[in-house]
Amino acid sequence: MMKLLVAIFAVLSALPLPAGAAAPPGLPADLTSTDVSFRGAGGLELHGSVISPADARPGRPGVVLVHGAGTGTPREKLLPEAVAFARQGLSVLVYDKRAKGYSTFERSYPQLAEDALGAVATLRRRPGVDPAKVGIWGLSEGGWVAPLAAARPSSGIAFVIVVGANALSPLRQQAWAVAAGLRKAGAGGSLVGRAEPNLYRVIADGGLFPEPYHDPEPVLARVRQPVLAIWGVHDLLTPPRETPPLFADALEAGGNRRYTFRFFPQADHAAHLTPDGGVTRLPELAPGYAELVGTWVGEATSGRAPVAQVSGPAPVQAVGSFGVPPTAWWESAAAQVVALLLFLVAFGGYPVVAVVRRVRRVRRRAAGVPSVAARVVSAGGLVAILGGFAYLFHVIMTGGKLAAPGPMLGDRPVLWLALQAVAVATVAATAITVTTWRRAGTRGERVRLGLLIAGGAVFVPWALYWGLLLP
Repeated sequence: MMKLLVAIFAVLSALPLPAGAAAPPGLPADLTSTDVSFRGAGGLELHGSVISPADARPGRPGVVLVHGAGTGTPREKLLPEAVAFARQGLSVLVYDKRAKGYSTFERSYPQLAEDALGAVATLRRRPGVDPAKVGIWGLSEGGWVAPLAAARPSSGIAFVIVVGANALSPLRQQAWAVAAGLRKAGAGGSLVGRAEPNLYRVIADGGLFPEPYHDPEPVLARVRQPVLAIWGVHDLLTPPRETPPLFADALEAGGNRRYTFRFFPQADHAAHLTPDGGVTRLPELAPGYAELVGTWVGEATSGRAPVAQVSGPAPVQAVGSFGVPPTAWWESAAAQVVALLLFLVAFGGYPVVAVVRRVRRVRRRAAGVPSVAARVVSAGGLVAILGGFAYLFHVIMTGGKLAAPGPMLGDRPVLWLALQAVAVATVAATAITVTTWRRAGTRGERVRLGLLIAGGAVFVPWALYWGLLLP
């Protein structure tokens, strides 16, 4: 049935729609759907659907679903959850996520929390919904947003449900997820231990990683509502062994012991079934997940929320997360840009001068005898730097769940080994070029080689920082 519903949604999503609206979900006969609109942060108009049982009773609970990461994610993305929860007797408001003010490089969790609060206020006004029994549900990134909304004074939120949520900062979570994906693919060494976390730190320093150091623990300490937290045993995007104790500590620090933690076997980050340890997400929810939500909401909204209850099998987490502190000045994004410009001038200038001399037909004796070592420094430095960054960005864009590091030699990606070999050759050639510089016959050639050597000298600490000169 769930696969059929998803197929129906795929067809509906292909139909032409009025601007700013989406088609109501194609639902089975036991459910109804009503389109709603409301104002989010900054007055942005958002659109959603309220899904309820066809025979809904008055005074029923309601829940607002908050998406995970993604720009403009349509409400259909959470159709399986909306259907399953509505069949437990809840009215479920699911809405299209904002695209304005949200992108890969820009987002604000407080802004997303304001959007969610607008949805909560809308659901509380729906006929048949008890306004005192409306809660919020957040998946993944929504696990940072939902507590922010619930912690607002007079939020009107009766309970909080999070799935695949994090008690770690977004930067630490993402760096762990990609590193874990690389290790799952068999990679190790300096690529995983040095280059990948350093790239995330530099990206964050450059303002290209939104909300990198958001601290969820103080927010959780302000949450007073009952909390249901769910993790799949095979969560590859959230450290499932580390997060729950931090979650519990933060809630208890604020005096809240009305929490229930549940781990589902054979389930992934979103508590959907997975056939391969979390890599592939099936449409079906983990068995018992929807029933748990229905039962728990009934208890929580009647004042009988369980106290400090934890159940389910132990989660699978092969390695722990690691710190990703802010960069020092010498490793900052600005310093990296300066170094890159120096390398482009030093390494790129050598062949450019050679071309200019050839065009101007400068005599070979005046120009000096071309140095093989100098050519290696020039070409090797450019390949190591530009190729290194290109490969690292490829790794982080494909990392998480199942990374794609390319062909492997042991636990080392062949491409990374090749870049390391080029880096070693560049350093060795720089040392040889020093001797060539001493024998240069003209002042112009000495300046040209001196600039190349300076680039090679700076390249050494740079390559060490990025792991190109480490095992």
